[in-house]
Amino acid sequence: MQKTTLKILGMKCQSCAKIIKFGLEEEKGVASANVDFGSEKVFLEFDPTETSLPEIENKIKDLGYKTL
Repeated sequence: MQKTTLKILGMKCQSCAKIIKFGLEEEKGVASANVDFGSEKVFLEFDPTETSLPEIENKIKDLGYKTL
């Protein structure tokens, strides 16, 4: 498992954080996604043999948000 933290842009409320969390946790290879609305970050744990960081970033983009 690989762990990483991404900065998320575009969250306006706690519901946005939940959308990102549940959207990412549905992705194959993502073991956990903890989104902190206050710090605008997502703390990820994923299997790099099943998904990649660019794929995760694309999923976040598909949900309507941006990453740094």
